[in-house]
Amino acid sequence: MSKIHVIHENPVWLPPLAQAFDRIGLPWAEMDLSRGSFDLSQPPPEGVFYNRMSASSHTRGHRYAAELTAGVLAWLTRHGRRVVNGPAALDLEISKVRQYAALESAGLVIPRTVMVQDDSAALLAAARRHFAPGPLILKPNRGGKGLGVRLFASVEALEAHLEQAPAEEAPVDGIWLLQDYIRADRPVITRAEFVGGRFVYAVEVDTTAGFELCPAEACAVGDAFCPVGAQPAPPPAPRFRVLPQGIEPGLRSRLEGFLLRAGIDVAGIEFIRDAAGQPLVYDVNTNTNYNPEAEAAAGLAGTDRSGPGALAAFLAAELARGQRQAA
Repeated sequence: MSKIHVIHENPVWLPPLAQAFDRIGLPWAEMDLSRGSFDLSQPPPEGVFYNRMSASSHTRGHRYAAELTAGVLAWLTRHGRRVVNGPAALDLEISKVRQYAALESAGLVIPRTVMVQDDSAALLAAARRHFAPGPLILKPNRGGKGLGVRLFASVEALEAHLEQAPAEEAPVDGIWLLQDYIRADRPVITRAEFVGGRFVYAVEVDTTAGFELCPAEACAVGDAFCPVGAQPAPPPAPRFRVLPQGIEPGLRSRLEGFLLRAGIDVAGIEFIRDAAGQPLVYDVNTNTNYNPEAEAAAGLAGTDRSGPGALAAFLAAELARGQRQAA
């Protein structure tokens, strides 16, 4: 029987999707690529494959899950299987540098960013040259959920942190990014959700408590980062709020155009507005999760206008299209 195959490495993120799939009777199965083996001489099973591999998989003990997924996606593509968020999407998921290049090619603006190999002396030299006196942001090229993102009030604060940072904090791919801290009128970012390359809704996220912005209940992150020496203020409830007005048509069109060019079907795209109101895009998450409280408050929960509902409807349509083509 043809079905949806959900490629992932973190089962705790699956229940909201499973509920949406089961609600419409969509046949599906897990393909857990935290580990595995595959006979490349044999064809893969029939169906539609939805790739949810995360850039943060290495933080859950699955260091090579993304590399394994890249091989599996090549195998699936070679046999003509429909892959939602295929190889091109995975390539951007695991590299912010490649994300930024693709975003700028699509006419979108990103914060000023400097790429540095994992070396404290090189980081400090680049920070002094490009971002002094500060503030500035340090983030890993391959992260996920906002993990490892730190805001420093000054270059001196970054230097003090680097003198004490343990070796295990090194980025998994050996690349750090230094980035402008965007001064916004309010401490919020916007996350626009897209399914099938089309806008679904936008969520405003309060960043007072830090940068770990995974919206899923399962994340429940309490280790958020703030300027060194400062104490994060508790964010007002709710932290995530669906924007009834969405985003402006021009920005929506540019983001949809970026997804089309980049070969991405499903994503959450995060941006911040500077003091002049210009949106600067800084993250594309192809392993998107949705906040159930925000969807419930907006009257979207359990409908095809929710994130999981829109995704279930899109995958059902893709499965039906593949079955018609095979008939």
